[in-house]
Amino acid sequence: MENNNLNDFIKGWFIGDFKPTILNTSDFEMAIKRYKAGDSESIHHHKIATEYTVIIEGEVMMNDSKYKTNDIITIQPNERTNFICLTDVVTVVVKTPSVKNDKYNG
Repeated sequence: MENNNLNDFIKGWFIGDFKPTILNTSDFEMAIKRYKAGDSESIHHHKIATEYTVIIEGEVMMNDSKYKTNDIITIQPNERTNFICLTDVVTVVVKTPSVKNDKYNG
């Protein structure tokens, strides 16, 4: 059995085609992310990957729509989105495939 700590990984990303990781794979990426109320990410998109975000706790605004605990948001390739935390938030994010440098501003 192996033991790791989420704090040892970059921004909650612990599986994917990057380092450090517990499973190096180009099939998908996975993260558990924690945010404080007011945290945000600017508008961005992925050209290749599809991103699935599960709101575990809290409320967010993405593209002028509110999402809350238990909502699952699917963001298709080339679909632009922003991200604003209305409360403290915990998410699980899966991106498939895991593609380096597939995040574009705007």
